[in-house]
Amino acid sequence: MARPEQVLLLEPQHELRFRGPFTDVVTTTLKLANPTDRNVCFKVKTTAPRRYCVRPNSGVIDAGTSINVSVMLQPFDYDPNEKSKHKFMVQSLLAPPDMTDTEGVWKDAKPEDLMDSKLRCVFEMPAENEKTHEMESNKISASLSKSESSTLSMKSMASSLDDGEVKKIMEECKRLQTEVQRLREENKQIREDDGLRMRKSTVMSAPHSSPAMRMKEEGLSSRVIALIVLFFVVGVIVGKLAL
Repeated sequence: MARPEQVLLLEPQHELRFRGPFTDVVTTTLKLANPTDRNVCFKVKTTAPRRYCVRPNSGVIDAGTSINVSVMLQPFDYDPNEKSKHKFMVQSLLAPPDMTDTEGVWKDAKPEDLMDSKLRCVFEMPAENEKTHEMESNKISASLSKSESSTLSMKSMASSLDDGEVKKIMEECKRLQTEVQRLREENKQIREDDGLRMRKSTVMSAPHSSPAMRMKEEGLSSRVIALIVLFFVVGVIVGKLAL
């Protein structure tokens, strides 16, 4: 006996696409919608349970509502030459009106009551330029989110202050600016005083050194005169002896 047609609407209908790089967890979303007037039990199964994490993998969809199922592919070494053979199956069952135990309903279900839909997995590896563009987009979005969060925090901080507190903060800022200016003037005055003292010490040391130099020069000139007189006397004596 043929199984009944699937009552759930699947989006996507036939393929679950996972976009690399696959060095981290890659997540895709499967939407299950229940257009009927009855609650529907569902289960999501895969041929590679160790490679995927499915949340939620089972449950009940109320009449006229939908649910998003997150299918998370675990990191792996991607080989472009290897075709994916992984498949998913969405199994459903109309819930009885007096249902209290979901697992019991699945156990007691007859094969002709079960409905299923199958989807195959497709792996896509972006080109190098697409990778670069995606990385730049992620950086830009991250920086924008940071700037927005900082702006919001500043706005919330400003809104939490009343006018009196703002006035006090402004007055404190002015007082600190005045204090900084005063310290700068004092530092400038200290530097000028130090320079004046150094110039005075230089001028005062100059007169003490000049008499010594003059005495030294006078001593040298008297010695030269004495030597000249001595040579003259010796020359006169020698001349007389020669005569």
